[in-house]
Amino acid sequence: MTEKFSTAMYMDRGAEQLVEILNHYISAIVEKVLIFGGDILKFAGDALLALWKVERRQLKNIITVVIKCSLEIHELFETQESEEGLDIRVKIGLAAGHISMLVFGDEMHNYFLVIGQAVDDVRFAQNMAQMNDVILSPNCWQLCDRNMIEIERIPDQRAVKVNFLKPPPSFNFDEFFTKCMNFMDYYPSGYHNKLLRLACMLESDPDLESSLQKYLMESILKQIDDRQLRGYLSELRPVTIMFVNLTFKDQDKAEDIGQAIQDACVHIISVLKVFRGQINKVFMFDKGCSFLCVFGFPGEKVPDEVTHALESAVDIFDFCSQVHKIETVSIGVASGIVFCGIVGHSVRHEYTVIGQKVNIAARMMMYYPGIVTCDSVTYNGSNLPAYFFKELPKKIMKGVADSGPVYQCLGLNEKVMFGMAYLICNRNEGYPLLGRDMEIKYFMRTMKEFLMSSCSRVLMYEGLSGYGKSQILMELKYLAQGENHRTIAIALTKISFHQNFYTIQILMANVLGLDTCKHYKERQSNLQNKVRTLLDEKFYCLFNDIFHVQFPISREVSRMNTFRKQYQLEALFMKILEQTVKEERIIFIIDEAQFVDSASWAFMEKLIRNVPIFIIMSLSPFFDIPCAAAHAILKNRNTTYVTLGAVQPRDIRNKICLDLNVSSITKELDLYLVEGSGGIPYYCEELLKNLDHHKVLVFQPMESEEKTNLTWNNMFRNFTKPRKELNIYALDKEEGNAEVCRLVGGVRLKNLSPPPSLKEISLVQLDSMSLSHQMLVRCAAIIGQIFTTELLFEILPCWNMKMMIKALAALVESNVFDCFRNGKELRMAMQEHPASFEVHYRSLSLKPSEVMAHGEEEELRELESEVIECHIIRFCMPMMQKTAYELWLKDQKKDMHLKCARFLEENAHRCDHCRSGDFIPYHHFTVDIRLNNLDLDIIKKMANNRGIPTAEEIIFSKAESHKKSVIYPDFLSSGEVREKILGFFDIVITKMRTSDEDIIPLESCQCEEILEIVILPLAQHFVALGEKTKALYYFLEIASAYLFLGDNYMAYMYLNEGERLLKILKKEKSWSQTFESATFYSLKGQVCFNMGQMVLAKKMLRKALKLLNRIFPYNLISLFLKNHVEKNRKFHSVNQQAQGSSPPGKKRLAQLYRQTACFSLLWRIYSLNYFFHYKYYGDLAATMQVNTALETQDDFQIIKAYLDYSLYHQLAGYQGMWFKYELMAMEKIFNLPLKGQGIEIVAYVAETLSDIKFIMGYLDLAIDLGSRAHKMWALLRNPNKHYLVLCRLCKAFFLKSSHKQLIQVLGWLWDLSVTEVHIFSKAYFYFVCLDIMLYIGFYYRTFEECLDFICQNDDNRILKFKSGILLGLYSSIAIWYARLQEWDRFQVYFSRAKYLVPRRTPTILYCEGICRYMEGQVLYLQKQIEEQSENAQDSAVQILKNLESLVAQNTTGPVFYPRLYHLMAYVCILMGDGQNCDLFLQTALELSEIQGNMLEKCWLTMSKEWWYSTSQSTEDQWLQTILHLPSWEKVLSGKVKAEDIKRNKFLMRVNILDNPF
Repeated sequence: MTEKFSTAMYMDRGAEQLVEILNHYISAIVEKVLIFGGDILKFAGDALLALWKVERRQLKNIITVVIKCSLEIHELFETQESEEGLDIRVKIGLAAGHISMLVFGDEMHNYFLVIGQAVDDVRFAQNMAQMNDVILSPNCWQLCDRNMIEIERIPDQRAVKVNFLKPPPSFNFDEFFTKCMNFMDYYPSGYHNKLLRLACMLESDPDLESSLQKYLMESILKQIDDRQLRGYLSELRPVTIMFVNLTFKDQDKAEDIGQAIQDACVHIISVLKVFRGQINKVFMFDKGCSFLCVFGFPGEKVPDEVTHALESAVDIFDFCSQVHKIETVSIGVASGIVFCGIVGHSVRHEYTVIGQKVNIAARMMMYYPGIVTCDSVTYNGSNLPAYFFKELPKKIMKGVADSGPVYQCLGLNEKVMFGMAYLICNRNEGYPLLGRDMEIKYFMRTMKEFLMSSCSRVLMYEGLSGYGKSQILMELKYLAQGENHRTIAIALTKISFHQNFYTIQILMANVLGLDTCKHYKERQSNLQNKVRTLLDEKFYCLFNDIFHVQFPISREVSRMNTFRKQYQLEALFMKILEQTVKEERIIFIIDEAQFVDSASWAFMEKLIRNVPIFIIMSLSPFFDIPCAAAHAILKNRNTTYVTLGAVQPRDIRNKICLDLNVSSITKELDLYLVEGSGGIPYYCEELLKNLDHHKVLVFQPMESEEKTNLTWNNMFRNFTKPRKELNIYALDKEEGNAEVCRLVGGVRLKNLSPPPSLKEISLVQLDSMSLSHQMLVRCAAIIGQIFTTELLFEILPCWNMKMMIKALAALVESNVFDCFRNGKELRMAMQEHPASFEVHYRSLSLKPSEVMAHGEEEELRELESEVIECHIIRFCMPMMQKTAYELWLKDQKKDMHLKCARFLEENAHRCDHCRSGDFIPYHHFTVDIRLNNLDLDIIKKMANNRGIPTAEEIIFSKAESHKKSVIYPDFLSSGEVREKILGFFDIVITKMRTSDEDIIPLESCQCEEILEIVILPLAQHFVALGEKTKALYYFLEIASAYLFLGDNYMAYMYLNEGERLLKILKKEKSWSQTFESATFYSLKGQVCFNMGQMVLAKKMLRKALKLLNRIFPYNLISLFLKNHVEKNRKFHSVNQQAQGSSPPGKKRLAQLYRQTACFSLLWRIYSLNYFFHYKYYGDLAATMQVNTALETQDDFQIIKAYLDYSLYHQLAGYQGMWFKYELMAMEKIFNLPLKGQGIEIVAYVAETLSDIKFIMGYLDLAIDLGSRAHKMWALLRNPNKHYLVLCRLCKAFFLKSSHKQLIQVLGWLWDLSVTEVHIFSKAYFYFVCLDIMLYIGFYYRTFEECLDFICQNDDNRILKFKSGILLGLYSSIAIWYARLQEWDRFQVYFSRAKYLVPRRTPTILYCEGICRYMEGQVLYLQKQIEEQSENAQDSAVQILKNLESLVAQNTTGPVFYPRLYHLMAYVCILMGDGQNCDLFLQTALELSEIQGNMLEKCWLTMSKEWWYSTSQSTEDQWLQTILHLPSWEKVLSGKVKAEDIKRNKFLMRVNILDNPF
């Protein structure tokens, strides 16, 4: 049963369920025993020993009572089956007779035993019993009332089995029982007759308490003193069990064995105390006395627990074997997860351990007598050398299905085999060392210094366990190989520290060639040959002890004391090494160097001063202060000390793919392993093993991306792939036979319980903390991985702020927590793990000790100040948070989650900068999600906070909106209208800069931070509380927030979380939330739209509209009818707005806002298709958006709808309507109050008009509008809008060939991307940098830097799932390589771009990307024609069709026409169609002239001249160009002329063949 719960997959299963089940049954047994007059003497795991104390004359009757009790206990279990489907049964043995009690221990600890024939008999009877049996011992059968009992004889035994009681007809058991109990003083009666146990009524007695406390374990006393609840003491916990069994020469009398048990117990206590182990139970086992000892109880977990247990076992075995009267000592040690907790009844219980590992340790102790044994888990986790152990033959052990291999622990063998100290880790040729380039550089630099000088060098790598230190050393050993080098690599263990001079012994054995000798005579021969010239023969015996040889001991040596011998030996070793390094360089590599003994440190310190040697060490942080010699090496000027950092996320991804031997993994699995491992390779491996253990990984052949049928569930099937250069390490996978790793359906990775190995590491760290720090960590774990100091303070019981800050500072210093001032710092930390760095111990050591001590205090004070400033805290390791979370019980968790939810929901809305509304407008008015009860004043205050206008504001707003000002009379020309619009924007900007009013916000948008530290945790708290409706509400808010932030993947993930809840809620008849369902589908539609999956998007949006009671027509008849209705409605809506009408209610507004969002996407979707009837659908959707927006009476929605309507008509080519609606939008903003939302609407209009004008090819106007939008968004501190304006300005200046302005805007974009940690801005920056190189003729950032950015970030989830940007980047790189004629590299990036092409979205970004992609296709066509490919003509025809369809599409703006026509002209001239080529060239030139597109105009002119000239092109034209490509600095300084830049343009080759077709 313990095994089942200890291997539970999710964190909501485990200790608590086990406690409930165990205590449900055990307490029932205890209660029956107490009711029938007995008491529990001892609990022993899942067994218990009950006692009835009676006089001799009452024995017969009491046996009858006890049999009755036993039979009733069986009845309890016959009728019950546990909820978990476990069939639990009991077997009972009864005995009667005398017993004796032994009390033993030391001053602080007492234990007791009961011994005697009756104890042996009851054990014998119980062992004989089968399930549901009651067995009477022979003595008990002799003493009982045989007339009352029906028995069954057991063959060849005197014991009997009870079938049932057979009392006479007149027998009244109640009277009989009462009569029996009258003779028992301790049975509750009279006034206390309702009590189960009189001991519960004992009054407080300090002396008695002091005496009884000695019978409790120290860890439990601490918890009791800390007022921990009973349930809190129970948990499933990784521990090491040690069973010690002592058998005696004469066991009949207590006085004969009492002293032996006392002596053994005192020694066991003293040994365990050193390593924080404890005795949990002492009892008489089948044979002898057994001590159940446990290492790793709560609060007592320490590193190297398994090693300590084995060391203790050997020590106890050696001591007890010498104790008088003890005949045999047998010890079994096993490690693993067991139940540690309180078992029993509320009036009688004990703290115990139960589990399979307890059974295994006990069975090994009994089946392998007279030795120390351990299981395979203990053996593997001991970090002790192999010669410490010997594998034993397997035995079938009772109650143990498969114990695995069993080992005998031999202890320290004096004659150590030298060859056994080599590095354990092996270098795998097919497995590269990932993410350790910096560490390798440290080695290469130090190695170079060593080889070029005559001085020693020391290179030390310090890192915690799991950081891959051994792997680094194996790689360094491989790299260090060379001529005239000897590399000696060893691995130490904890035992090495206790072996004097051991490290140098191994070094010298290798230098002298003794490590491979099998016999001492061979070693002697080698030694004589090596030291013949250095040492007199009479001193050879100095080697006897250290090298285990047998030279005759000379008189001179026999007279030397130990110190003198050591001195002579060290001097000799120094001479040998001096001689050796003259012939060859020595590189000495030591793994686990923290275990170097002090004598070896001292010798190495002298060695590096006198002999040129290169020592490389890896070590964990020193547990204690290192010895003086070690400290001297640390601060030596030739020592390089590197503290290892974590492996970066990209390298962890590569490691996962290599470990699983797959070509790619799912994004979800990638995120779980990267975040969960924290960059520690060992953690990653253990998490993978845990997933494999729970069978949640599925391996499948990689499907062709083109063949996959796209659905919502596989939309984000894109996999994380290893770096391209790692493909050579793929194992056993032929091309086309690659596998991918997926997760089985329904797995909740976030809720997975941590692997036992990682849980143990976290528990060690937790238990090393003070109780107050433990409490803080556990409370923080409830909140989540990331939390705020405000929330933590809210839920900490009885803490003041000063206490919390001090504790947090200490925990930050000990790397339990990280702290951050804001969300930007947090996001930057999450992108990169802390890297390795060099520690300069020499510089530190030069400071006086007083200054150092003062510095530490000052540092702690600074840390406290930093924590006060930093309100965001994060667990350094997610495993710590999960482990600490599991320590809470269900009811406690619920209370804490409720506290958190109550606190967080007050701030669960958009930031003050965004007027505190919902991410889904008016969402909270549609669903009752409040936990807190609010009065009217709080509701008003909340409404103000969320930006909801009051009645007075609504009246004022309506009065203002009725002021109609005719700002655009009909007689104004378009130029005058333009000047008036730009002038208005200039006035607004001036007012923003100079106004005394509070127009400009004090800080930028904080929505992303609120999402991460408020709304995300709040949703999880509601999930934990079982509040599905509230959780769904916040999952939808989260999805909407991520869409607002441009993160489609995370929006998709949380919509899936919401879908899971939605399915559950739909089954509940009481739940009816149409709006939530409609919102869910509309958000799904938005994700599909952003991903370019228009069929799915259209389906989802239609569903949403249907649920919102706005059905969109499916056929042409209903389309025309609906169009007619909506046109009339629009006319009436405009008139109604002018007259003024009452605003809709909040619930209605929520629906209207959803409808406008759906219509806004729908008309764009229909615009993508050029079939004639689709334009009617598009027109209807645009009209319905306007009508719905007018119904909201919200200025922003109306203006947005007008501008969308205008854009739709411009793209569709309807010249009459668009200008009217642009003017209507401007009329609206002229009437807006210039504060708050009014200013933002003005900025939005400037930005949107700039976009529209850019798309339509009015570049000058786009720049004028964009420049003003840029100024406004910069003043409004809105980076999410600001970057879009800068991106558009970049492209406008790029096309205008305004180089200075372009570079200035690029600089702003770069600054914004760095300041705001904005990956998309940075990606667009590099996209423009590539365009500058490809089309203008200089470089602002090098091609290598651009390519490196793409390689490092092409798996970034925001870029990967945002249609257009990666298409543009990949295509640009492909064009670069196509121009260089490097077609293999071209294919790599072109194929990546090709995969993204189907994600068609009606956005400027996609159009830019597809234009680059088509250019790549055209350049490849040129190659096909050159090679006279068979399908070249078909390809050319298809490319022309594709280019023509792009021009024909409504969504492709005229600004892209010149480039598309230019490409069409090039295809035509390649095909020999000069007439169409001229036509397309002329059209492109005219459009460029009209638009002011100087970049394309210049290139077109050059192409026209080049194509029709007789000049011959060279194949390496682009190579020669890029070799002389000037930097922007040279251009700016005037060193490069404009004509020179112009000559750097790429000229597309046409003189390949005469008339190829």
